[in-house]
Order: sequence, then structure tokens, then C-alpha cells
Amino acid sequence: MPLLAVAISVAVLVNISRVAIAGGELELRVFDDKTGEPIAIRMHLQNQKGHIRRPKNTVRFGNHFVFFHKIVLELPVGSYTFTLERGPEYHVHSGHFIIEPGATDNHEIHMKRFVDMKQEGWWSGDLHVARRSRDVELLMTAEDLHFASIFEMKSNRGSSSPQQNQPSETVRFDKNRFYHRRSIREYRDSGGLLFLQLDKPLPLFGGKSEYPPAVKILKMAQRQDSSHIAIAFPESWNTPMWLASQMIDSINLATSRTGPAGPLGPSHWGKPRDKTLFPEPHGMAQWSESIYYQLLNCGLRIPPSAASGSGIVSNPVGYNRVYAYIDGKLSYDNWWDSLNAGKVVVTNGPLLRPTVHGHPPGHVFLANAGETLQLNIELKLAIRDPGDYLEIIRNGQVEHVVRLDEYVAAEGKLPALEFDESGWFLVRMVTNHSNTYRFACSGPFYVEVGGQPRISTKAAQFFLDWVHERARRIKHPNPKEQREIIRYHRAARDYWQRIVNRATSP
Repeated sequence: MPLLAVAISVAVLVNISRVAIAGGELELRVFDDKTGEPIAIRMHLQNQKGHIRRPKNTVRFGNHFVFFHKIVLELPVGSYTFTLERGPEYHVHSGHFIIEPGATDNHEIHMKRFVDMKQEGWWSGDLHVARRSRDVELLMTAEDLHFASIFEMKSNRGSSSPQQNQPSETVRFDKNRFYHRRSIREYRDSGGLLFLQLDKPLPLFGGKSEYPPAVKILKMAQRQDSSHIAIAFPESWNTPMWLASQMIDSINLATSRTGPAGPLGPSHWGKPRDKTLFPEPHGMAQWSESIYYQLLNCGLRIPPSAASGSGIVSNPVGYNRVYAYIDGKLSYDNWWDSLNAGKVVVTNGPLLRPTVHGHPPGHVFLANAGETLQLNIELKLAIRDPGDYLEIIRNGQVEHVVRLDEYVAAEGKLPALEFDESGWFLVRMVTNHSNTYRFACSGPFYVEVGGQPRISTKAAQFFLDWVHERARRIKHPNPKEQREIIRYHRAARDYWQRIVNRATSP
């Protein structure tokens, strides 16, 4: 199966031999199996009672720790289980060992890569890393991550503002890894925004504040030429207003609310979902996808992105990541240009690389009125979690379900699509992982027939109704400020009403 790489967890038993008084030592050395080079790694370690062990001489966070190449584990007598991971392109390496009194032993582990995305032009990034700058290079290397936006901030009522002495330059290391050290998150009761690529700080407020209106902060950020503004959570109450501002560059589909242990609980700052349509356990993630499909159905071409939120939540760095496709020379600016152009795949598991007639996601296929386009999708896929099928989503609905055995038999070719009117489509996969929503989604491909994008009345009305619902929730004690807040919601109402009036389909 040359196009379908399947990763299998590798279990090892490390035999410990001899003894010491209160416990023993185990030295681990980790290498890349193919190159033989020493590598950084993330490790999860538990004793027989399920208690997490995190050695002091490591970079520790949540239920894991990170180290480069070699570690000496000084542990009490007992049985231990462990897992080693290095991002989604390597096999998971798991097993157990026993520490006997006075034991000293050493063991080499060779991590096997089952796909190399960068060799095909796909470079990984995480838009929300809230970890210490001094640890970032080790953390990125341990997760085989190539781009990161770093939030090392002082908190201010749910938001963050950069330390005044925080340098803003982009850092390049290890030849092809980059991070930027001035990014800001704005979390209010009305939702979350990520301000990335900033040259200078922004005044933020956060918490329960409605004032100043978030659109004013968007305007300040957009004045910085290199800035990238992402909606952190699609279900944020203010999402329709932010979209109406036409200043949003991407929207997180893989959000910090989804991690290895499953989704976080319900939030008060987001539009609640219909739990009949979007039931547990994956309803929140599916609700986010549904909102994204609705905005695409309104003719908006905003790419999906991904953020782990590591440091704010317990996700490892790069757990949720966006791969951007670069055809040619790698550079920091080229990666962001590709993200802005929608040449992306978002994932926390499967690794999709779709092309249509040689074009990556984000491409717009044009046709004259009366013409019919036939589009052929080719896909490379690598997975390490069990999964049964792929889906082609067209205009927000499942157009084709393709079983993996059918995909392999077709040698990577997916069913062709025909368009005689404008629309969009993407490729998606959800694995059978039982604990969490582990999925991958390509950026959309667009079809424009007769120079007119597809605009759905139903989708535009969805956002117009949302604006009215949001406005009814506004309660601000200062009448003058209240009027200014309402002004932006009225502008959003007018924007969505114009979209409804321009609709080209039901």
C-alpha cells in the first residue's frame, strides 16, 4: 500500500537486572531509526498505581515531559508503563519495565518515522503555544514541529498582553524551524481571538468586558502589516461580528478545547449547540465544523487553522497542527503566505495530502456559465489510529464515503466530482479513537462558475439570526459605551442581511 502508511504502536519490555537500596536507575537513549541521529522526545510515564512520574531534570507539563536524547530515570522499586511520541509522523513507542532493588540498566530506543510530510512540501505549525521561550526550541524539536506562534504573556482578566521587554523578532533554529515571540490572545465572555505576527503590543481587556468593542482591537491589529488574526473557537458568540468585519485571516478547526484526553467541558462564551444534532462525545468538534461549513456556504474563503493551546491547557505542543504546503523554497514568510492562501491541512491525527489536477487546497477552479467541470481528487494518506473511511464534503454535506480498502484499491484516487454551478469541497477523515475527536480536514477547494461564488440563503440567515441572538445578550452599565457596542453589532446585522439579499442558492 504505497500511498497509505499505517503506523503501529511498538511495545517493548525493558529488562532490569540488579539492585540498590531504595530503588534503581534506568538510562534511556533515543535515536531516529533511519538517520541514527540523537533526537528529542516526549515521554509519558506511570507507576503501577497509575501515578504520573515526571523527572525533575526535564521540561515537564501536564502528564508528560520532554528531553533531548538521553535521560537517567531514578525511580522507586515497582512496575512502570511508558509511551514515547514525537509528533504524528512517527510511530508511537510504548511498553513497560520493572525497577528492582539496586537495578541499573540502560536501553536504546529507535523511533521510526512512517511519513515525512516536509519531503512532500507540507510544513507543520501550531498557532497557539503558551510555553516558556527558553523551552520552545526543545519542545518544537521533540514534536517535530516547524512553525509556532509563542504566547509568553502576563495574564489580564482572561487575556494576555506581551511583556514590554519581549523581543518581537522571528527566531530560526535547526535549519528549518521557526517561531515568533509576540502573539496575543483575547478571551472574553463573547469568545476568543488570536492575534499573531505582531510587531508591537495591543491593549487588551478580556474577561467579562464588552468594552471596548472587539472590532476596535481588530482594526488596531490589522494596521500591522504582518499580523494574522485567527478566531480561536468557531462557536464564539462574536464570530458573526468578527466575520462581518472582514479582518479574519483564519479560523481554528482543531482548537485548544480538544486534546488527547477528550474535549473540555461546555463553555459559557460560545453559542450552545443543539445536542440532538451534535451529541456527545464529539458534538462540540462537529458543531465547530458545521459553523465553518456555514461560512463557506456564504461565499467566504477563510482557511482553517489549528492551535494546541499548550500551556493554557495540558495539550502537548503541536498536538493540533496545521500543515501548509510550500511549492519551492522554505521561508517563514512563504509558510504564512501558504496558510493565508488556504493551502492547508488541519489535523490532530491522520495525515492527508490531497491534490486536484496537481493543485493543493485553496485553489479556485473557474468555468464559464453553462460549462461543467469534472474534478479528479488524488490523495496520499498516513494514519496510525484505526480508521475505516474517508469523506468528501461538498457544500457542507457528505458527498462520498470512501472505505480505506476502496481507497487503496483505487491507488489513491477518490471519486470524481462534477460541478455545473459554484461551490466548494474538501477531504476529511475521522478515526475510531475512543477517547477523543481525532480527525484531519483539508482546506477547501473552490469552484466558481460564471464569476459568481455560491451563497446559500440558509447559511447567511444562520449568521443573521446569530447576530440578533448575540445582541439580545448585551448588558453594559455605561449607556454611552453600550451605544458604541451596539453600533458594531448593527453593522454586522447589515452585513449579513446584504449576504442574504445576494444569495444564489437555497
